[in-house]
Amino acid sequence: MLSVAWHTLRARWAAFAGSFVALALGVALLTVMGQALAASLDAPVRAPERFAAAPVVVRGQDTLRVATSTGERTKELARPRPVPAGTVAALRALGPVTEDRSFPVRAYGTPAAPDDLVGHPWSTARFAPYRLTAGRAPAAADEVVTSGDWATVGTRLHTADGPLRVVGTVATVSEPGPDTRPDPGTGPGPVFEHAVFYPDAQAARLAPESTQLVVEADAAAVRAAVKDEDQDGDDDVRILTGDARRLADADPGRDAEALTALNALFGTAGGVTAFVSVFVVASTFAFAVDRRRREFGLLRTAGATPGQIRRTVLAEALLIGTLASATGCVLGTYGAPHLAELVVDGGLAPKWYAIGGPSAGVWPYHLAFWTGLLVALCGALAASWRAGRTAPAPALREASVDGRALTLGRRACGTALLLTAGALLVYTLATDPGELLHRKAYISRPLLLITAVALLSPLTVRPLVPRLPGAVGLLARAGAVTAVRRTAAVAAPVLVTVALAGSLLGATATIGAARAAEVRQQTVADFVVTPRDGTTLRAEALEKLRQVPGTIVSAGSATTVFTLEDGVALVKSEARAADPALLATTVRLPVTAGRLTDLDDGSIVVTEEWARHRVGQQVRVWLADGTPRTLRIAAVLSIGTGDNGAYVTPANAGGGGVDRVDVRVRAGADPTAVGARLRTVDGVRVTSRTQWVRAALPQTNRTTRLGMLLVLGIALLYTGISVANTLAMAAAERGADLTALRRAGATGGQILRLAATEALIAVAVGALLGLLVTAVNLTGLSAALHLLSAPPAIALPWQALTWTTAACALLATTTAVTSTTPALRPPRS
Repeated sequence: MLSVAWHTLRARWAAFAGSFVALALGVALLTVMGQALAASLDAPVRAPERFAAAPVVVRGQDTLRVATSTGERTKELARPRPVPAGTVAALRALGPVTEDRSFPVRAYGTPAAPDDLVGHPWSTARFAPYRLTAGRAPAAADEVVTSGDWATVGTRLHTADGPLRVVGTVATVSEPGPDTRPDPGTGPGPVFEHAVFYPDAQAARLAPESTQLVVEADAAAVRAAVKDEDQDGDDDVRILTGDARRLADADPGRDAEALTALNALFGTAGGVTAFVSVFVVASTFAFAVDRRRREFGLLRTAGATPGQIRRTVLAEALLIGTLASATGCVLGTYGAPHLAELVVDGGLAPKWYAIGGPSAGVWPYHLAFWTGLLVALCGALAASWRAGRTAPAPALREASVDGRALTLGRRACGTALLLTAGALLVYTLATDPGELLHRKAYISRPLLLITAVALLSPLTVRPLVPRLPGAVGLLARAGAVTAVRRTAAVAAPVLVTVALAGSLLGATATIGAARAAEVRQQTVADFVVTPRDGTTLRAEALEKLRQVPGTIVSAGSATTVFTLEDGVALVKSEARAADPALLATTVRLPVTAGRLTDLDDGSIVVTEEWARHRVGQQVRVWLADGTPRTLRIAAVLSIGTGDNGAYVTPANAGGGGVDRVDVRVRAGADPTAVGARLRTVDGVRVTSRTQWVRAALPQTNRTTRLGMLLVLGIALLYTGISVANTLAMAAAERGADLTALRRAGATGGQILRLAATEALIAVAVGALLGLLVTAVNLTGLSAALHLLSAPPAIALPWQALTWTTAACALLATTTAVTSTTPALRPPRS
């Protein structure tokens, strides 16, 4: 069988070229994705940055620990606790203690100033260690020292806390200064922050709370002092030495978070690659086998058994799969570094991220190679079964007219998948409609419906193709309806691309529109005031806002609460803290039970997503700083799109500062005058209700955007390969038909228009089916939003659908015209 298969491949290489290219490309992508996943499994442990030269760092407790029946559960606290005063006093007896503070700084009117400036006390600079490269240390309250080269001595900075003057610049010890030369073979050290160092007293005024400090003493003595002070065993502080000092740096887990996002991105792209590979290879093999009915009929007439025919087709798939998989592994080796450069340059991965090399191992190559081989065999399995059922006489009797367009097996599989997709949608809507709003759900669920519709697509060709005017239109419709398998083979990859584009982009647009509508419905305030710099408003600014006449001012702060569900799961929930007496006048929350006015220091407002959500029930929670409380449920909110959170009073905010102020203009007051007075307050940003709603429109993050572009790019590329291969094979077999048309008087232009029209008909069928799949998916999503009490909406991405369909149409017509051109030679008499 292998010998026969090899000779068949050599003789019919053009017919198998599309399968080979599609499979090689799929294996190459899987190789790249496998290496990318291997490179993102573990993040390297970062060395300490700000406290690399600090002997011991004592940090307030930043982890919530809750004992359960199945073991201890932990969560990172939203706000680390300050180091207790008694502990600080005990540590001062051991040696010098330096309190650390960090706060955002924004410099206005200085284009070179980075957007991520962060302020620290000058006394902490020596622990990085930083060294002065110019100027001197800050002394007065308006003097600062900056890191990096964006400012020089004498630079004037304008901030929300007043004007500043740069009196010095610093660099880390590993960074070369302007008058120093780095050691041979070493470059500048990494710039891990853009620091602005203030005098210690000024830093303490700007950031009164300190959650960590440096102790210049022996680590063992520090541990003993802390243990003696912690009589109640609450573990109020963490002692960091050695590499553990990196936990005192800003966002020490940023590398792991970035790699988690990359894992999701590459995993999704790899899954879609595998799906589209199977789809395209199976479609190509099925069409190729269908075009070889006469060949199989001759073999059956010559005595070949059905088993031998099947083994021949599978042997061909084995050879193609082996060659294509090997080629794909080689291509993936060269493509992996380019993907690493793309994600690093796009800010999606840390600078150290690299793909490939010995560290990746060989498992990505094994996974890609054997997956490619399996895809080839699975794609040819159904085709081989159909080839083995070819009878001698009927195959030789068939003309160009297709027989039964849909086999019983294909009809059964398509119907089963269609029913399964519908049943899963109904089950999810009935049990957990919020699941449909998750990214994994709206990326993976359309694949099942796409497969079902593609399998049943031959049944839809005749109903979807209308009667077209003119002789060319009449012949084109007749050709498309008669050669229904060819039409369905071209329409199937178009269906995949259009459905994926519509479902993915439409899902994000639909959810975004619902969230925007939620914000619009819930925002009652005439103005919303937020900090111009940093994350919280200063107390003096808040007091000035409250003194503006003719206003109702409701200050709120973002916080978190933790609950223990089912006695074993420690769940973190977003929450907001606000004065209940003012809350109802500035926001319109979707209350399903209870009353907002019943909220007090002993109660909480929860959403229906909580395990306990009945008014009057007691719920055990831990506040943002880890303080345990038992609160009564005062009201319950609908889930919505997932942005509705819990509400507590400021007493239960866990130390969170005010980050948003809703301002309502009283009756009789002038809104224009009120807005003008609000804008005179320093350090705030004032937006009107309309501006706030517009700014609240969800924006797709870079990782999600790249993932969708990658998925759609893969689908479009495969569509091009499949369409080109199918039309090329079909044109090669239609030579006799086209010659007959020429003899009947058809001109070359008419034949080319006929080929182009037939291709456009197939693309139109695929686009309509893709639009149907998109509509079903988005309707299910809209139903989920309705069940969650969110504003239901359906946002079709018409622009993306138009461009995708146009690209498929251009590709199909170009291939059809190009492959038909050789048949335009003058007919021989």
